Amino acid sequence: MGDTSDDETPTRATLSQASEEADSQAGASIGPYRVVRLLGRGGMGAVYLAEQEQPIRRQVALKVVRAELETRSLLARFEAERQSLARMSHPGIAQVYDAGQAGGLPYFAMEYVDGLPLTDHCDARRLDLSARLELFIEVCAAVQHAHQKGVIHRDLKPSNLLVADASGRAQPKVIDFGIAKAVSGRLTDHTLVTELGLVVGTPEYMSPEQAEMGEAGIDTTTDIYSLGVVLYELLTGTLPHDPKSLRGAGLPGLARAIREQEAPRPSNRVTGLGARATTVAGQRHTDAPSLRRQLSGDLDWIVLKAMEKDRARRYASASELAEDIRRHLRDEPVLAGPPGAAYRIRKFVARHRAAVTAAALVAVALVAGIALATTGLVRARRAEAEAVRQRTAAEAETRKATAVSDFLKDMLASADPHNAGRDVRVADVLKRAAEKADSAYAGEPALEAAVRDTIGTTFQSLGDLPSAEKHLAALKSICMLACEEMRDLDKAIADYKAKRP
Repeated sequence: MGDTSDDETPTRATLSQASEEADSQAGASIGPYRVVRLLGRGGMGAVYLAEQEQPIRRQVALKVVRAELETRSLLARFEAERQSLARMSHPGIAQVYDAGQAGGLPYFAMEYVDGLPLTDHCDARRLDLSARLELFIEVCAAVQHAHQKGVIHRDLKPSNLLVADASGRAQPKVIDFGIAKAVSGRLTDHTLVTELGLVVGTPEYMSPEQAEMGEAGIDTTTDIYSLGVVLYELLTGTLPHDPKSLRGAGLPGLARAIREQEAPRPSNRVTGLGARATTVAGQRHTDAPSLRRQLSGDLDWIVLKAMEKDRARRYASASELAEDIRRHLRDEPVLAGPPGAAYRIRKFVARHRAAVTAAALVAVALVAGIALATTGLVRARRAEAEAVRQRTAAEAETRKATAVSDFLKDMLASADPHNAGRDVRVADVLKRAAEKADSAYAGEPALEAAVRDTIGTTFQSLGDLPSAEKHLAALKSICMLACEEMRDLDKAIADYKAKRP
């Protein structure tokens, strides 16, 4: 920490002059730091690339605070926050090295990160959704580390999430940790703070409780909400709420809008971009319809759970949010997803696509084989049934023919002169043979019908119509009885079908 005195209270004119001189002169010294060049300006002041010469030589990002800010209270906050930030050691967090005052100019020094904001880095390299999510998981790990150390960021947004090259790989770095708590003023041109310091953050990324209650109502879930907004922008290329509307509403309107306006699903937001959707999709190495499909489902649910209005319904921690994203990348069910067998089956199929495909092919082959075997069996059984029917019909016809043949044999045998004398008439022989038909075929109506048909027809040819009528009437009765039995059978079948569940 640079030299400072609690009694030192530079005049506003002195501070403004010092700030202007530092802005205009590269090579100027501020405490142990030598200014190299201006990196940017904001509502808080200016940010410089500077070199520290002692006790070690390194480049730092030097933030020179705006002259109008209260020096004593500001430095006290800086020192308190520096102590808490010193406890953090994570590759995803830019360290704060020092805070102090030199020449009446408040400053603090932090690790210089030579990189682009997270969203700009991803767009410039046309990273697909999976690569973007992997980088976001690293951001969540850094935020989780800070939360475990008791530090809340309060102003997470892409410009505070820089991606630098670290040994040939992209390394996200969270900057400005804890600065929002230390400064009762605007951090950048886009950061909103009330005059009393009660609301700190950027409207587009601010949680409902942050907008309403200020610092007193802030906990780690505020950072979870902001992470959700960053993820929304990272995936869709746009913010969930219109920045102009939020900023033009004033503090009461801002709080009401953030509290009441529901963000559209990311997949629906892409659809609403119109022609710009093609550009956004191209930056994600895909096309607009494919991007919408990729966002629909898991990613919709994950983003909206992180951005829940009720903080109790958000992810409980940054690590829980990161783990849900990992589940999505592994095609496992996510915590934010709706429960249900169909959803879990879809995720199982996606996770074990090769095995399921092989099993499906085996199942199809088995089903096809069973279907073919069943078809063959049905055909064989039908053929067998037809053969049996034909055989049964043939046997019935044979029995009929045999019965008629036996009847005629008996009739001719009765006409033997040795049995009935020489004066034998055909009609008498026929009557004696016909008497046997009454009892010879009891229980066999088909055979009796065949014999009576033969007898009746023969009597009719002999001119004995009364006898012919008797046997033909008997034949009619047999047929009617058979028909009646058939009707009863048909009725029984109909009744069965009507009662069947």
